[in-house]
Amino acid sequence: MAHRRVVENYYNDINNLADLLTKLVSSYRLLIGGADELNKIALSKKSDVKDALKRAEEVGDIIDETIKVLDDASYGYRSYCKMKTEIMKSKFQIEYIETEINEDLRLKD
Repeated sequence: MAHRRVVENYYNDINNLADLLTKLVSSYRLLIGGADELNKIALSKKSDVKDALKRAEEVGDIIDETIKVLDDASYGYRSYCKMKTEIMKSKFQIEYIETEINEDLRLKD
């Protein structure tokens, strides 16, 4: 079961990355909205709007990096799930056929 625990931890890491991405995207949207509001204020300085957009851009860069990491990590987990599914399908088919044959043999006896 140690292998199972490793996969569960791996899945939890991927899930944490997805949660982080959600929070980063929310922050990004708020920063963009704040920059837009700041831009609409007549008394705001152009440099303040540029600074606000710069902060949003920095968060956008972090989002891009998080997406790359999540994509790489998800590939390994998807491969694991696909392999496990194929093994389970072959096992279930064999067990089903085996049960069917055994039932036929019992009926003939």
